[in-house]
Amino acid sequence: MCDEHTADDNEAYLAGVSRRQFGVMTGAMGLAMLLPAPANAAVIKGRDVSIVTPDGKADAYFVAPATGKHPGVLVWPDVMGLRLAFRQMADRLAQSGYAVLVVNQFYRSTKAPFLKPGESYDQPAVRARIAPFRDALTSEGTVRDAKAFTAFIDAQPQVDRKRGMATTGYCMGGPMVMRTAAAVANRIRAGATFHGGGFVSDTPDSPHLLIPKMKAQYLIAIAANDDARAPTEKDTLRTAFAAAKLPAEIEVYAGTMHGWCPPDSKVYKAAQADKAWARMLALFDKALV
Repeated sequence: MCDEHTADDNEAYLAGVSRRQFGVMTGAMGLAMLLPAPANAAVIKGRDVSIVTPDGKADAYFVAPATGKHPGVLVWPDVMGLRLAFRQMADRLAQSGYAVLVVNQFYRSTKAPFLKPGESYDQPAVRARIAPFRDALTSEGTVRDAKAFTAFIDAQPQVDRKRGMATTGYCMGGPMVMRTAAAVANRIRAGATFHGGGFVSDTPDSPHLLIPKMKAQYLIAIAANDDARAPTEKDTLRTAFAAAKLPAEIEVYAGTMHGWCPPDSKVYKAAQADKAWARMLALFDKALV
């Protein structure tokens, strides 16, 4: 999960990149913000929404194909929150035939977006600003949010309630996916996490302990440096999913750093991000029936 250690890992990685390589990476990152549309992309419509929760009003972005009814997807962003990159990813997913809600998980503390151009989590001042936002989040609060957000999705006319719902999460959103899948097990049939962390701990509310309550199939895409810091976590997850008889594709993505999937990330890795995206679509196609 994103913390000062992960930020240091990524800073060290970037420090080892030559000036020419960094220029290429920066250019690629700019191009990546124009994510390619899928083949036969649906015409989509998106709008900003406000969702009433037991704890207040959450700002979010909802987007879906302009016609028809489609499976719902709840997206939990990374520690830098709801922003342009996640809106673009939501649009791309909607173009593939899904009704997508991306939420501001920090709504108790701030509206999104809360970062200025050029700011990122690897900057100590930014981490210090976000820290109170994170402190306001609790496991119980996430569960309350999950129920409110999934209910909002199901209330939209673009959503096919006869089909299962999915939830995805990036970075700190990973555990939120698992809490959602356990709290709304009657609806969540697929969960996908990307460079998530904090799935396994020795606390009573460790996310991995919720797996027996789930009915979802899973994709867990792990960053190589996250795996190096917690090498046994994937094995614990595999054992837990197997015991619950839930299919789970758990893979370490070679050569990736924490945060490699969002297109505005400094360590964005297009080929591996596209691979993870394709595996997510394959999961949805199989599980959301």
